[in-house]
Amino acid sequence: MSVRDTQRAQVYDAEHLVRGVFDRADQHRTRTIELYGSQVTLPIERRFASVESVQDYVCKVLALHWIRLRWHRAAVPVRVRARNGTTAAHYEGERAVIAVPTHTGASVWALRELVVLHELAHHLEPAPATVAPHGSEFCCRYIDLVDGIVGPEAGLLLRTTMLGCGVRLG
Repeated sequence: MSVRDTQRAQVYDAEHLVRGVFDRADQHRTRTIELYGSQVTLPIERRFASVESVQDYVCKVLALHWIRLRWHRAAVPVRVRARNGTTAAHYEGERAVIAVPTHTGASVWALRELVVLHELAHHLEPAPATVAPHGSEFCCRYIDLVDGIVGPEAGLLLRTTMLGCGVRLG
């Protein structure tokens, strides 16, 4: 029996807002935003040209020493594949596969670092059957990945946006 995923919608709402902030920063070529009264300069979020480049990125992230020390599942290889459809990326836990849609109209929204790190946060869960897929454990792991890989400013933005959307963090 799986654990009910009660905060999935709030997590997706927060992610949508954060991706929008990064998109506007790229569009307007200004990386400085105001976040709860502080000026924060956003790092660059990596974008990917292909499923192969996502695969290369995933392998490099999982090989990072601090990732391997913190999460034992980092030793389990992940395969990245193109996904039919355009609505969402997802993680297939039984096979350790990240599936990303490659075409969504004029954009390739899933071929970006925040989406890939979300799916890696699922992969790194040590006991998936015992916790909600988007529960507090997942959210903290996802924030830690974003903070350590994209940058602490991105981690702060994700954390505060999740809290603002009502996401519970463990």
